[in-house]
Amino acid sequence: MTLFDSVLAFFPQVRSPQQRKLPFNEKLKWTLLMLIIFFVLGLVPLYGLGENALAQFEFLSIILGASFGSIISLGIGPLVTSSIVLQLLSGTGILKFDLVSPEGKKRYHGYQKLLSVFFIIFEACVYVFMGGLAPAPVGTVLPSGLSMTSVLFREFELVLVAQLILGGLIIMFMDEVISKWGFGSGISLFIVGGVAQQIFIRLLNPLASTSNAAAGIVLGYPFGSEAPVGKLWEILYGLSQGDPTMIALAIGTIVATLVIFAVCVYGQAMKVEIPLSFGKVRGYGMRWPLNFFYTSNIPVILVAALMANIQLFATLFERWGHPILGTFSGNSPISGIVFWISPPNLLQSIIEGSFTGDMIVRALLYTILFIVGSIIFSVFWVQTANMDAASQAKQIMNSGLQIPGFRRDERVLEKVLNRYIWPLTIVGGGAVGLLAATADLLGSLSQGTSILLSVMIVYKLYEEIAKQHVMDLHPAMRKFVE
Repeated sequence: MTLFDSVLAFFPQVRSPQQRKLPFNEKLKWTLLMLIIFFVLGLVPLYGLGENALAQFEFLSIILGASFGSIISLGIGPLVTSSIVLQLLSGTGILKFDLVSPEGKKRYHGYQKLLSVFFIIFEACVYVFMGGLAPAPVGTVLPSGLSMTSVLFREFELVLVAQLILGGLIIMFMDEVISKWGFGSGISLFIVGGVAQQIFIRLLNPLASTSNAAAGIVLGYPFGSEAPVGKLWEILYGLSQGDPTMIALAIGTIVATLVIFAVCVYGQAMKVEIPLSFGKVRGYGMRWPLNFFYTSNIPVILVAALMANIQLFATLFERWGHPILGTFSGNSPISGIVFWISPPNLLQSIIEGSFTGDMIVRALLYTILFIVGSIIFSVFWVQTANMDAASQAKQIMNSGLQIPGFRRDERVLEKVLNRYIWPLTIVGGGAVGLLAATADLLGSLSQGTSILLSVMIVYKLYEEIAKQHVMDLHPAMRKFVE
């Protein structure tokens, strides 16, 4: 037994349910409870926080399922990072796991949990000691009447780190609760929760102040300013002023959002269905669906979180005095690596006439990174999540099914499934990466990747409920789901 295995034996974990299949109401209860706790934790401020340099990157907090300045400022960042690292180590053969046996799966998830704890501690220290979330500067008079000294500053830094670690551990165990007792995964749920909250605020907040970064995109009209920020107000304002640019930009943004939404829903509905029959019962069969987006939203979550982490670390390095990843003006990158991997708003630049040649290079580079990254993570996810042909063939054989006209043999079934699974893994992963990049480049409402992820997550939850719990629902809801 290795050192890691010894630690895993004493590491706390959420108990799995004793029932093989939890009822719908039980899963719904735990899912809603974790979501409510997530929103409540996002309102709990960090004690001793004086300067929140990450507040300007609110759009990144959606992808990371975080609320900068609160106890869950780390969000799902450490969980996603640990998943990426472990997939890379497993995919390259540095670490080998038997993902077929229950013991191998348990060991894999245990290693992922240990890596998550490491990155929780690491990112908490980085956020605080590099100035992203820092106490009040030395010399500041605190509300208690004391003056901030260098010794007190260091003590407050440790307090902030401890709170961030606590919040990160809570998110980690909440993710485990949802994975075992709820619908889907905590990572997906926290992302869609943050997206829904952000979209509601950014679309429908009509009373935003001039200092509020979350002014309503559709209805928002900041007081004390003659320039409206809401798209509907921009259309009306443009009509009253006869400004075709403002009208075209507002309408173009809304149309781009609707197009991305429609393409995403259409892609989710695309699937390849393999006909199967019961070997011992003639005349009865079913179809085994393989979705076009075979690995769903997982590759995009990993790529988007990786890009968000790069931008956050670039900000921290710049504040630390070592802008090795690039520099920012406000929340917009202006040089370095982060500049070339950030998406330009092509639609806005074309309409306003500010389009430049470097935007083409940035757009192509951003799109290539998303496509290649999504394909890589899609391949790794198939291998680590038991979605490969061998695992699917074994599951089909255990169900007593076989492909009509083929010999009942697991190896034959695996060979047939390989014709579909690997092309769907690569093409579907690349397609979802292209869709996410296009959404960001067109500057849709909120953030393109966020909208894409929320649609895919909600659709995946709908499919899971329709597949596993349709008989548990109220007749009216059952008719709607079916």
